[in-house]
Amino acid sequence: MPKTPPHPSPPPLEANDVAIVGGGTVLCFVAFVVLLPFWGTLSDHGHANWPWICLAGGGLGLIGLWYCRARRDAIARGRAAEADAAGTAGPNGTASRTPRTAPDGNGGDPATRSD
Repeated sequence: MPKTPPHPSPPPLEANDVAIVGGGTVLCFVAFVVLLPFWGTLSDHGHANWPWICLAGGGLGLIGLWYCRARRDAIARGRAAEADAAGTAGPNGTASRTPRTAPDGNGGDPATRSD
């Protein structure tokens, strides 16, 4: 029986990372607030660290939100620079100017610079 050729990999899916991390952060803070009144009962049963784990998750979620927002903005800047380099229309519908690049081997790109 002949083998079928492998299918090409699909492109990666874009997810809304800020919303996902934000939802998890909110859930961690809500869990902290919900568990706080039961701290005495939790400590009697050996689970006094549960509220603090939720609080730590919320704090780490805030760091994750900062990171995801910075990453999202950097991706948007990169796509805008790519579109500008391709000479496509800008955000207001006007044509973008062509980028100024140094000729090959003239010190523009460090990888192609001839020293």
